[in-house]
Amino acid sequence: MGAVVADDGPSGVKAPDGGWGWAVLFGCFIITGFSYAFPKAVSVFFKELIREFGIGYSDTAWISSILLAMLYGTGPLCSVCVNRFGCRPVMLVGGLFASMGMVIASFCTSIVQIYLTAGVITGLGLALNFQPSLIMLNRYFDKRRPLANGLSAAGSPVFLCALSPLGQILQHEYGWRGGFLILGGMLLNCCVCGALMRPLEPPKKSDATKEPAEKKAKKKLLDFSVFKDGGFVIYTLAASIMVLGLFVPPVFVVSYAKDLGYQDTKAAFLLTILGFIDIFARPICGMVAGLKWVRPRCVYLFSFAMIFNGFTDLMGSMSVDYAGLVVFCIFFGISYGMVGALQFEVLMAIVGTQKFSSAIGLVLLAEAMAVLIGPPSAGKLLDATGRYMFVFIIAGIEVTTSALVLALGNFFCIKKKTEEPHTKEEAAEREELNKSEDKTPEDAKVDSIEVEQFLKDEPEKNGEVVTNPETCV
Repeated sequence: MGAVVADDGPSGVKAPDGGWGWAVLFGCFIITGFSYAFPKAVSVFFKELIREFGIGYSDTAWISSILLAMLYGTGPLCSVCVNRFGCRPVMLVGGLFASMGMVIASFCTSIVQIYLTAGVITGLGLALNFQPSLIMLNRYFDKRRPLANGLSAAGSPVFLCALSPLGQILQHEYGWRGGFLILGGMLLNCCVCGALMRPLEPPKKSDATKEPAEKKAKKKLLDFSVFKDGGFVIYTLAASIMVLGLFVPPVFVVSYAKDLGYQDTKAAFLLTILGFIDIFARPICGMVAGLKWVRPRCVYLFSFAMIFNGFTDLMGSMSVDYAGLVVFCIFFGISYGMVGALQFEVLMAIVGTQKFSSAIGLVLLAEAMAVLIGPPSAGKLLDATGRYMFVFIIAGIEVTTSALVLALGNFFCIKKKTEEPHTKEEAAEREELNKSEDKTPEDAKVDSIEVEQFLKDEPEKNGEVVTNPETCV
């Protein structure tokens, strides 16, 4: 997903924009892939779990929901751990947790035990890896940060393309227990990625100015004043409604194909198609959103992406054969990638850079609650009706409703906010954005000096911790 995380590293440290940063980028690519693809890819084991424990679809859907909820809902915990111990130790521990959860899950004898191991423990481990990896990525890249974030975000669809068929092969060869055990071993690579996150050492001159900022950062992790912004409230409401249905189709599309009578390998290939399309949809949409005419209207483009996604779900509910599901996965991959590339760019435009760190943490917490109940509710509906059509219709209605909430609310709150920046930094940032395309190297140097002077003039406004990830779907 196209994620951008503001860095809270010490002032005076210049991002190398390369060098060891490429190793950090590689590690972030792996972590992002595991974090977002794993909850979807594990769905290929659902049929075996249903057969093993005699449970329903809603029971197995809780595994993916818990994984996603842990990834979304533990932002504040990750912030505290990173501030206290640093990125590398937190990621090493997180990698051990992620692996241990899947290994223990392979010996479980009930679905509740799998919830606690594959869901809670593995989900916590992935969360402890994802957020610090983005923080380190943004410490190593400055001018190339959009490119670095785009490349790391591609890990999600790339791993989805790989993990889905791999999971199917592991299930066929070793059963779900053997598959969980092997996947647990693969998750130990998170520890390797954590070892790559070598911290940047600040120059000695910055020690005196660094300490006050760090002390202030530890005092205030979340700024709840963002709820006074009507645009933020509308965005949070729309995003929460959206994620109720956004993750449902990837979780159930494999089982949908199996119930239509297609082979397990052929059914799992649908997720590979979806992920392959997603790989190209995210960067292309990011490039379109960066165009001079489009960027001020990103809210509308995001609303269109959600309507497109909801309409795709509604059309997918009418699929009666494999060809129909393939077409659905192609269009869903496009719309899914668009949503992932735009959602946090829009949030930043609404709240501004100063409050973005707090806003993203609170939005992720709100989304975590919706993610937790979305797929299981769809599973309950499937158990009651026995038809996937209703599951996809409900998901489509939820995502479309969120688009309408955001688009209509934009006329009353968000539009005013984006047109009239209220702080000096937002105005300066907007002016910088307009000049970015035709800047000369000399202009860039002057701008950097002005920004440094501004940071020195207003240390209190720029000393807050920004550690929550901007995560997509």
